Amino acid sequence: MITTRAAVLNEIGAPLELTDIRVDDPEPHEVLVAVSHAGLCHSDLHYMTGTVPTDVPVVVGHEVAGVVESVGSAVTSLRPGDRVTGALTPSCGGCVNCDAGRSTQCLRLDDVRRRQRSAFETLDGRPIERLAAIGAFSQHILLRESALVRLPDDVPLHVGCLLSCCIVTGVGAVFRGAQVRPGSTVAVVGCGGVGSAIIQGARLAGASAIVAIDLDEDRLKAARTYGATHVINGGDGDTVAELRRQLGDGVDYSFEAVGSARTAETALALLRPTGTACLVGIAPAGTEISVPALSFFFEEKRLIGSYMGSGQAREDIAQFARLYQQGRLLLDEMVTRVVPFAEINEGFEAMKSGDVTRIVVDLQS
Repeated sequence: MITTRAAVLNEIGAPLELTDIRVDDPEPHEVLVAVSHAGLCHSDLHYMTGTVPTDVPVVVGHEVAGVVESVGSAVTSLRPGDRVTGALTPSCGGCVNCDAGRSTQCLRLDDVRRRQRSAFETLDGRPIERLAAIGAFSQHILLRESALVRLPDDVPLHVGCLLSCCIVTGVGAVFRGAQVRPGSTVAVVGCGGVGSAIIQGARLAGASAIVAIDLDEDRLKAARTYGATHVINGGDGDTVAELRRQLGDGVDYSFEAVGSARTAETALALLRPTGTACLVGIAPAGTEISVPALSFFFEEKRLIGSYMGSGQAREDIAQFARLYQQGRLLLDEMVTRVVPFAEINEGFEAMKSGDVTRIVVDLQS
C-alpha cells in the first residue's frame, strides 16, 4: 500500500479537495499506474453535480494516461515503465456480448471490476469510491491489465489520455455505433470534446457533408478545423429548417453529443427517411425522450445509442493512436489547455467557455 495525492469529491456539488489517500497493492491481474495526465470530461461533472448518482467520498476522473509503476503477479503484457492509457470498459472476454465483439456491453463488467479490498482509502482507513473503478484524479491508480492499452512513444501522454474516452467514444460512435457509410451526410449536435471527435470520425469515414450544430460560435469555428463542412448556430432559429436549406434534405446520420431530451429530439428531426440518429451524450438520470412514432413506421428512421464507442475499446484505442501518428486524427488541437493538478477545479470552471475543447490536468505538476 502506498500514499498518494488525489482530488476527492466529499460532497455533491462541492469543489474537489486535494488530499493524501492510500492506494492498495495490485491484485494478481492489476497494474499500478502513476498517472501523468487526465482529461476533464462532462461525464465527471454529471457525478460531481449529482445529475448522475454516486456515493461519496469518491475520486472521479476516467480519461487517463500514465506510466506503469508495478504489476500484479499474473500480469504478462505490461511491465514497469510502459506508457499506457486506460479503457473504461474492461471485459470478461467470454460472455455473449464480448464474443459478438461488443466488449463495451460486457455482461460481467461488475464481476470484472470487483476486488476484495477497497482500492482507495483515507489515511484513517475509510473506503473511497472510484468512478468507473478508475478514479483518474489520483496520482496513482489501480487498473486491470485488460483495461490498459500501451501507447507508442511518439504519442504524448497529455494527448494520449483523450484516446481513453473522448476519442474512443466519438470516433467509435461513427465507425462502430452508427457505421457511417462513405459519401453519406452527417450532422453533429453539440461540438464540445466528444462532438469534435465525432466530426473527426465522420471525416475519416468519408462523409460528403458534415454539419456542426452548436450554440457557441467559437465551437463552430473549431468544428471546421476538425472537418465540418457546414455550421449552424442552434440559437439563431429553426435548426432543422436551416439544415434543409443548406443541404436540400435531411442527413443520413445525426449524432447527439449534449445529453438532453431536446437535442435528442432535434437529432431525430434532422434525419431524412431511413436515417439513423445516434445518442452519445449522457443525459441526467430520469431524462425521458418524446419522439413521433410515425417517424419510425412511415419514414423508417432509426434511433440508437452508443456507449464508449460500441466496440472493442482496447483494439480501437490502439488503432486511433496509429491514426494520430499518421496525422489523420487531430489530438494536439483538441487540448485547449494543460493545467496543474492544484488548479483542477479552475479547469472544470474553464470548461464552460465555448473556446475550450478539452482541458487536461497534469497530475505530476
